[in-house]
Amino acid sequence: MLTCVIRYEIDPTKKAQFEQYARNWGQAIPRCGADLVGYYAPYEGSSTLAYGIYNIPSLAAYEAYRTRLAADPLGRENYEFAQSEKFLMREDRTFLKLASTPQGDST
Repeated sequence: MLTCVIRYEIDPTKKAQFEQYARNWGQAIPRCGADLVGYYAPYEGSSTLAYGIYNIPSLAAYEAYRTRLAADPLGRENYEFAQSEKFLMREDRTFLKLASTPQGDST
């Protein structure tokens, strides 16, 4: 299992647009095959950093998921929304694998 962490730099004056974008992904991402952990908007500290986090079985599964997401009506609409509203300044993806067990789990 891989965890994709998307680090966004957003326009702090367009936080409401980012939150709408996040709510839309909350519907489209699970429907297209990824296990969404959540989207996180700025609250305290930096006013420009936001994150999206989801799990996917493998990089091959990620490629298939991205194809489904690009074909999904809400997915396409959300991509277009981000382009037209220009609230995303930067977007970086990192794929991580779990290197520890939950605290107290000795297996």
